[in-house]
Amino acid sequence: MSGDVRHGSGEYAPVSAEAHKQGTRRVAVVAARDEADRIADTVRTLREAMPGIEVWVADDASTDGTGDAAMLAGATVVRRNRPHGKGGNMTAAATAALGDLPDDTTVLLCDGDLGASAANLLPLLEAVEDGSADLSIAGFERKVGGGLGLAKGYARWAIEHLCGYEANSPISGQRAMSAATLRQVLPFAPRYGMEIGMTVDAVRAGARVTEIDLPLEHRATGKTLSGFLHRGRQLRDFLAVTRSRRRG
Repeated sequence: MSGDVRHGSGEYAPVSAEAHKQGTRRVAVVAARDEADRIADTVRTLREAMPGIEVWVADDASTDGTGDAAMLAGATVVRRNRPHGKGGNMTAAATAALGDLPDDTTVLLCDGDLGASAANLLPLLEAVEDGSADLSIAGFERKVGGGLGLAKGYARWAIEHLCGYEANSPISGQRAMSAATLRQVLPFAPRYGMEIGMTVDAVRAGARVTEIDLPLEHRATGKTLSGFLHRGRQLRDFLAVTRSRRRG
Protein backbone atom coordinates (compact mmCIF):
# COMPACT_ATOMS: atom_id res chain seq x y z
CA MET A 1 0.00 0.00 0.00
CA SER A 2 1.37 3.38 -1.00
CA GLY A 3 0.01 6.35 0.84
CA ASP A 4 0.36 8.77 3.71
CA VAL A 5 -1.10 7.81 7.11
CA ARG A 6 -1.63 10.71 9.48
CA HIS A 7 -3.12 10.62 12.96
CA GLY A 8 -5.57 13.16 14.30
CA SER A 9 -4.92 15.37 17.27
CA GLY A 10 -8.26 14.89 18.99
CA GLU A 11 -8.53 12.50 21.93
CA TYR A 12 -10.85 9.57 21.58
CA ALA A 13 -13.82 9.36 23.90
CA PRO A 14 -13.69 6.56 26.46
CA VAL A 15 -15.21 3.23 25.52
CA SER A 16 -18.73 2.92 26.89
CA ALA A 17 -19.55 0.58 29.76
CA GLU A 18 -21.73 -1.51 27.44
CA ALA A 19 -18.93 -1.90 24.93
CA HIS A 20 -16.58 -2.95 27.72
CA LYS A 21 -19.13 -5.45 28.94
CA GLN A 22 -19.46 -7.00 25.49
CA GLY A 23 -15.74 -6.77 24.78
CA THR A 24 -16.62 -5.04 21.52
CA ARG A 25 -14.06 -3.03 19.60
CA ARG A 26 -15.32 -0.74 16.88
CA VAL A 27 -13.59 0.84 13.89
CA ALA A 28 -15.03 3.12 11.20
CA VAL A 29 -13.51 3.62 7.75
CA VAL A 30 -14.92 6.69 6.02
CA ALA A 31 -14.71 7.33 2.27
CA ALA A 32 -14.01 10.93 1.30
CA ARG A 33 -12.99 13.00 -1.68
CA ASP A 34 -13.29 16.79 -1.52
CA GLU A 35 -15.62 16.73 1.48
CA ALA A 36 -13.93 19.47 3.54
CA ASP A 37 -17.27 21.08 4.39
CA ARG A 38 -18.76 17.88 5.86
CA ILE A 39 -16.03 15.46 6.89
CA ALA A 40 -15.29 17.02 10.29
CA ASP A 41 -18.98 16.88 11.24
CA THR A 42 -19.16 13.25 10.13
CA VAL A 43 -16.05 12.27 12.12
CA ARG A 44 -17.14 14.12 15.27
CA THR A 45 -20.62 12.65 15.06
CA LEU A 46 -19.31 9.09 14.78
CA ARG A 47 -17.02 9.58 17.78
CA GLU A 48 -19.77 11.13 19.90
CA ALA A 49 -22.53 8.67 18.95
CA MET A 50 -20.29 5.60 19.29
CA PRO A 51 -17.86 6.26 22.17
CA GLY A 52 -14.53 4.52 21.75
CA ILE A 53 -14.83 3.98 18.00
CA GLU A 54 -11.60 4.42 16.03
CA VAL A 55 -12.23 6.54 12.95
CA TRP A 56 -10.12 6.23 9.81
CA VAL A 57 -10.69 8.44 6.78
CA ALA A 58 -9.80 7.30 3.27
CA ASP A 59 -8.92 10.59 1.58
CA ASP A 60 -8.76 10.00 -2.17
CA ALA A 61 -6.31 12.79 -3.03
CA SER A 62 -8.69 15.60 -2.06
CA THR A 63 -7.64 19.11 -3.03
CA ASP A 64 -9.82 21.07 -0.60
CA GLY A 65 -8.28 20.20 2.76
CA THR A 66 -10.51 17.20 3.53
CA GLY A 67 -7.65 15.28 5.13
CA ASP A 68 -6.64 18.14 7.42
CA ALA A 69 -10.24 18.69 8.52
CA ALA A 70 -10.68 15.01 9.29
CA MET A 71 -7.43 14.84 11.21
CA LEU A 72 -8.32 17.88 13.32
CA ALA A 73 -11.64 16.18 14.15
CA GLY A 74 -9.70 13.20 15.54
CA ALA A 75 -9.52 10.75 12.64
CA THR A 76 -6.55 8.83 11.34
CA VAL A 77 -6.21 9.77 7.67
CA VAL A 78 -4.95 7.53 4.88
CA ARG A 79 -4.23 9.77 1.90
CA ARG A 80 -3.17 8.69 -1.57
CA ASN A 81 -0.97 10.97 -3.66
CA ARG A 82 -3.22 10.59 -6.69
CA PRO A 83 -6.88 9.55 -7.08
CA HIS A 84 -7.44 5.79 -7.03
CA GLY A 85 -11.24 5.78 -6.99
CA LYS A 86 -13.45 4.74 -4.11
CA GLY A 87 -12.72 1.00 -4.19
CA GLY A 88 -8.96 1.34 -4.39
CA ASN A 89 -8.72 4.06 -1.77
CA MET A 90 -11.06 2.28 0.67
CA THR A 91 -9.06 -0.92 0.19
CA ALA A 92 -5.90 0.91 1.26
CA ALA A 93 -7.55 2.51 4.30
CA ALA A 94 -9.42 -0.62 5.39
CA THR A 95 -6.24 -2.69 5.12
CA ALA A 96 -4.36 -0.17 7.24
CA ALA A 97 -7.17 0.01 9.80
CA LEU A 98 -7.49 -3.77 10.07
CA GLY A 99 -3.86 -4.41 10.98
CA ASP A 100 -3.95 -7.15 13.59
CA LEU A 101 -7.45 -6.35 14.86
CA PRO A 102 -9.30 -9.33 16.38
CA ASP A 103 -11.74 -11.01 14.00
CA ASP A 104 -14.71 -10.03 16.19
CA THR A 105 -14.01 -6.30 15.88
CA THR A 106 -17.00 -4.51 14.34
CA VAL A 107 -16.08 -2.42 11.30
CA LEU A 108 -18.29 0.33 9.91
CA LEU A 109 -17.86 1.60 6.36
CA CYS A 110 -19.54 4.87 5.47
CA ASP A 111 -19.36 7.95 3.28
CA GLY A 112 -17.87 11.22 4.42
CA ASP A 113 -20.84 13.42 3.52
CA LEU A 114 -23.31 12.07 6.10
CA GLY A 115 -22.64 14.83 8.61
CA ALA A 116 -24.80 14.69 11.75
CA SER A 117 -26.94 11.89 10.31
CA ALA A 118 -23.98 9.52 10.82
CA ALA A 119 -25.26 9.12 14.38
CA ASN A 120 -28.09 7.03 12.95
CA LEU A 121 -25.74 4.30 11.71
CA LEU A 122 -25.59 2.61 15.11
CA PRO A 123 -28.23 -0.07 14.23
CA LEU A 124 -25.87 -1.40 11.55
CA LEU A 125 -23.20 -2.17 14.15
CA GLU A 126 -25.74 -3.60 16.56
CA ALA A 127 -27.09 -6.00 13.92
CA VAL A 128 -23.61 -7.48 13.53
CA GLU A 129 -22.81 -7.50 17.24
CA ASP A 130 -26.04 -9.24 18.27
CA GLY A 131 -25.54 -11.95 15.66
CA SER A 132 -28.46 -10.96 13.45
CA ALA A 133 -26.25 -10.53 10.38
CA ASP A 134 -22.71 -10.86 9.11
CA LEU A 135 -23.11 -7.86 6.80
CA SER A 136 -25.61 -5.08 7.47
CA ILE A 137 -26.41 -2.43 4.87
CA ALA A 138 -28.24 0.86 5.34
CA GLY A 139 -30.93 2.11 3.05
CA PHE A 140 -32.00 5.76 3.07
CA GLU A 141 -35.47 6.22 4.56
CA ARG A 142 -35.95 9.42 2.58
CA LYS A 143 -34.88 9.40 -1.04
CA VAL A 144 -33.27 12.64 -2.21
CA GLY A 145 -31.98 13.35 -5.70
CA GLY A 146 -31.10 10.53 -8.05
CA GLY A 147 -31.62 10.05 -11.74
CA LEU A 148 -33.76 7.67 -13.78
CA GLY A 149 -32.86 4.60 -11.72
CA LEU A 150 -30.94 2.85 -14.49
CA ALA A 151 -27.63 2.48 -12.62
CA LYS A 152 -29.29 1.35 -9.40
CA GLY A 153 -31.57 -1.02 -11.27
CA TYR A 154 -28.62 -2.57 -13.07
CA ALA A 155 -26.74 -2.94 -9.76
CA ARG A 156 -29.72 -4.73 -8.23
CA TRP A 157 -29.97 -7.08 -11.23
CA ALA A 158 -26.21 -7.76 -11.25
CA ILE A 159 -26.10 -8.79 -7.59
CA GLU A 160 -29.07 -11.15 -7.95
CA HIS A 161 -27.66 -12.58 -11.18
CA LEU A 162 -24.23 -13.19 -9.66
CA CYS A 163 -25.12 -14.55 -6.22
CA GLY A 164 -28.90 -14.80 -5.85
CA TYR A 165 -29.29 -12.05 -3.27
CA GLU A 166 -32.13 -9.56 -3.88
CA ALA A 167 -30.78 -6.19 -2.75
CA ASN A 168 -32.95 -3.20 -1.91
CA SER A 169 -30.00 -0.81 -1.53
CA PRO A 170 -27.41 -2.35 -3.86
CA ILE A 171 -24.97 0.56 -3.95
CA SER A 172 -25.27 1.93 -0.43
CA GLY A 173 -21.84 2.69 1.01
CA GLN A 174 -23.08 2.51 4.61
CA ARG A 175 -22.23 -1.00 5.85
CA ALA A 176 -21.09 -2.88 8.95
CA MET A 177 -19.42 -6.26 9.37
CA SER A 178 -16.90 -8.05 11.53
CA ALA A 179 -13.21 -7.73 10.82
CA ALA A 180 -13.30 -11.40 9.79
CA THR A 181 -15.94 -10.70 7.13
CA LEU A 182 -14.07 -7.61 5.95
CA ARG A 183 -10.94 -9.68 5.42
CA GLN A 184 -12.97 -12.05 3.24
CA VAL A 185 -14.19 -9.28 0.91
CA LEU A 186 -10.90 -7.39 0.52
CA PRO A 187 -9.62 -6.11 -1.82
CA PHE A 188 -12.69 -4.17 -2.92
CA ALA A 189 -13.60 -3.92 -6.57
CA PRO A 190 -12.23 -0.80 -8.29
CA ARG A 191 -13.95 2.56 -8.14
CA TYR A 192 -17.76 2.52 -7.91
CA GLY A 193 -17.91 -1.26 -8.33
CA MET A 194 -16.94 -1.57 -4.66
CA GLU A 195 -20.39 -2.19 -3.17
CA ILE A 196 -21.60 -4.66 -5.82
CA GLY A 197 -18.40 -6.66 -5.54
CA MET A 198 -18.50 -6.61 -1.75
CA THR A 199 -22.07 -7.91 -1.58
CA VAL A 200 -21.43 -10.67 -4.11
CA ASP A 201 -18.20 -11.75 -2.42
CA ALA A 202 -19.82 -11.75 1.03
CA VAL A 203 -22.83 -13.82 -0.06
CA ARG A 204 -20.62 -16.31 -1.88
CA ALA A 205 -18.56 -16.65 1.31
CA GLY A 206 -21.72 -17.58 3.23
CA ALA A 207 -22.41 -14.23 4.93
CA ARG A 208 -25.92 -13.42 6.13
CA VAL A 209 -26.96 -10.01 4.82
CA THR A 210 -29.59 -7.68 6.24
CA GLU A 211 -30.71 -4.24 5.12
CA ILE A 212 -32.02 -1.55 7.45
CA ASP A 213 -33.63 1.72 6.36
CA LEU A 214 -32.24 4.60 8.40
CA PRO A 215 -32.79 8.39 8.54
CA LEU A 216 -29.61 9.38 6.72
CA GLU A 217 -28.71 12.45 4.67
CA HIS A 218 -25.97 12.88 2.10
CA ARG A 219 -24.91 15.00 -0.86
CA ALA A 220 -27.24 13.60 -3.50
CA THR A 221 -26.85 14.05 -7.25
CA GLY A 222 -29.88 15.06 -9.26
CA LYS A 223 -31.10 15.18 -12.85
CA THR A 224 -28.33 17.51 -13.94
CA LEU A 225 -25.50 17.13 -16.44
CA SER A 226 -22.99 16.44 -13.66
CA GLY A 227 -25.42 14.00 -12.08
CA PHE A 228 -25.89 12.04 -15.30
CA LEU A 229 -22.13 12.00 -15.91
CA HIS A 230 -21.62 10.64 -12.38
CA ARG A 231 -24.13 7.86 -12.96
CA GLY A 232 -22.52 7.11 -16.30
CA ARG A 233 -19.21 6.52 -14.51
CA GLN A 234 -21.01 4.37 -11.97
CA LEU A 235 -22.59 2.23 -14.68
CA ARG A 236 -19.20 1.78 -16.37
CA ASP A 237 -17.78 0.43 -13.12
CA PHE A 238 -20.87 -1.71 -12.47
CA LEU A 239 -20.40 -3.40 -15.84
CA ALA A 240 -16.72 -3.99 -15.07
CA VAL A 241 -17.34 -5.57 -11.67
CA THR A 242 -20.08 -7.77 -13.13
CA ARG A 243 -17.63 -9.14 -15.70
CA SER A 244 -14.97 -9.68 -13.04
CA ARG A 245 -17.33 -11.65 -10.77
CA ARG A 246 -18.74 -13.96 -13.42
CA ARG A 247 -18.00 -17.65 -12.97
CA GLY A 248 -17.12 -19.91 -15.83
